[in-house]
Amino acid sequence: MKLLRYGEPGAEKPGAVDADGNIRDLSSVISDITADTIADGSFARLAGVDLATLPVVADGARIGPPIRRIGNFLAIGLNYADHAEETNAEIPAEPILFNKAPSCISGPYDDVVLPPDSEKSDWEVELAFVIGKEARFVSEADALDHVAAYTICNDISERSYQLERGGQWMKGKCCPTFGPLGPWLVTPDEVPDPQKLSLWLELNGDRVQNGSTTTMIFPIAEIVSYLSRFMVLEPGDLVTTGTPPGVGLGFKPPKYLKRGDVMKLGIEGMGVQQQTVR
Repeated sequence: MKLLRYGEPGAEKPGAVDADGNIRDLSSVISDITADTIADGSFARLAGVDLATLPVVADGARIGPPIRRIGNFLAIGLNYADHAEETNAEIPAEPILFNKAPSCISGPYDDVVLPPDSEKSDWEVELAFVIGKEARFVSEADALDHVAAYTICNDISERSYQLERGGQWMKGKCCPTFGPLGPWLVTPDEVPDPQKLSLWLELNGDRVQNGSTTTMIFPIAEIVSYLSRFMVLEPGDLVTTGTPPGVGLGFKPPKYLKRGDVMKLGIEGMGVQQQTVR
């Protein structure tokens, strides 16, 4: 299934995309798509819903973040060999972990708002996934059984905050609107192999990122297993998994976001996002 949330900010309703591309309202079936409804099994039971029996949502509705009230928002850095190369970074021996604040999440078509003193904000198309059941010391063989859905994340990053202000990377990762998600949560039955997906990003119509999850250093199963050694992964936790080459930091000279720029990005089978920078 392709699940989403539609409506004005703070008043979104749950929905799903039917076989004809229409959005169907799921309000009569599930209260919302949240960490709680994933944990209590409501999310999993959506697989048995006949979408044809549900109301069609009128065209033009705003699409919001596909999940509300997530748990942890975790991220993996430098997870594509070709991206590490473009940023002159060593290939990591183990996954690099940092946090993004849940408060940075926005809808897939909402504006990205730069902080007033931002000079080095950057784009990163990424495959993200949502944990569906508790994971503690999970083996790689069982890891994907703990994934409830996949989605797109644009991991917006203010590089001067991230790299020049001391402390952890999360300083540059958590500003409001720095975590556009969606448009959909795509359930695993529609993603037979998450390590064989193309992903791309265009800036003002020019393709700047064009990669594949085949070049991930640490695949999804390894990430789930690895993280579960250091923390309990809970239903509703979101993990974004790194970006392929083509970020602004990798240009010579570097190229960063400015007012009026338009980012358009997508992942095979996951839909497309678009944001305007202001």
